[in-house]
Amino acid sequence: MAEKELDRLRKEFVSRVSQKNLKQLLEALVTDGILNVTEESISKRVALLITNKTFDGYSTRHGAEKDEYEMHCMLADLGYDVVKCRNLTVKVIEEALQKFSKHPHLVHTDSVFVVIMSHGSLQGVCGTDCKPFEIENIYKSLNTQNCPALHNKPKVIIIQACRGDEAGLVVLPDEDLAKANITQQNSSLFASGRNIETDAVVHKEKDFISLLSCTPNTTSYRDESYGSYFIQYIVEIFKEFADVDHIEELFRKVMQRFEESEFGEIQMPSKDRCTLTKNFYLLPY
Repeated sequence: MAEKELDRLRKEFVSRVSQKNLKQLLEALVTDGILNVTEESISKRVALLITNKTFDGYSTRHGAEKDEYEMHCMLADLGYDVVKCRNLTVKVIEEALQKFSKHPHLVHTDSVFVVIMSHGSLQGVCGTDCKPFEIENIYKSLNTQNCPALHNKPKVIIIQACRGDEAGLVVLPDEDLAKANITQQNSSLFASGRNIETDAVVHKEKDFISLLSCTPNTTSYRDESYGSYFIQYIVEIFKEFADVDHIEELFRKVMQRFEESEFGEIQMPSKDRCTLTKNFYLLPY
C-alpha cells in the first residue's frame, strides 16, 4: 500500500513540474559539489608565471628555462592566458602579484593559476636579490577582501622552491657548497649520470589550493637538462588526467608519482593548504 501511494505521489509531482524545471532540478543534483565551468569562463582564464633563474648572490638555476617552457605550454593548453615574468626581485614579485590581482579578465575567469619557480627557504621564495618573498603574500593579494573579482573562484598556487636544506641525500644544491659542508649520503642519483641540482638556500581566504614542491625544511631537486622533477611530473599528470580528475586528485597523483619514481626518495610535494569547498575540473567537457 505504501509503495502504491509513493508511486502516485511521484507521478503527481512529475505532472506538475515543467520539463524545464525538471531539467534544472536534475542538473542541480548532478552538479552539486562541482564548481561551474563554462566555455566562456574558460576563454577568459589567466595565469601568472614567475621564473627566477639568475641571482645576485646565489648560483644560477640551470634547467629553469625548461620548467618555464613546459609550464607555459601546459597552462596554455588548459586555456590560460599566461602572464610571464622572469628574474624578479622580491619588490618586483610583489608588484607583479598586485598588478595580476587587478587583471581585467579576473571578473570573467573561472579560476587562476599562480606559479613561482625559484630558490627558496622555509621563510619563502627567493627574489633575485636573495631576499625571501613570503608565500602568505599570495593568499593575501588574491583573497576576497583584496581581490573580490576572484570570490568563489579556484586559485591554484604552485611553488617550485626549496623550503630548507635537509634531505636524505643531497646532490649539487644551489647553495655555496663550501658554506653548506655537504656530503654525499646516497649514491643512487650519481650513478644515473644525470646532472641534478636542488633549489635549496641555507593562510579571509577561500577556494585556494596550493602544492609546494617539497615538505618543510627539505630540498627540491632539479635536473640541469630536463628541469625540476616537480614540474615534470605536474605536466605529465595534468596532460594525462586533467580531462577526468578534479584538481585535488591531480595533486594527489603528482605526489603519488614521486612515491613511484626511481627518484622518489629525493622529495615529497606537499599541499600547503586547501580551502576549496567544491571539486574543480579544469576540462569538464
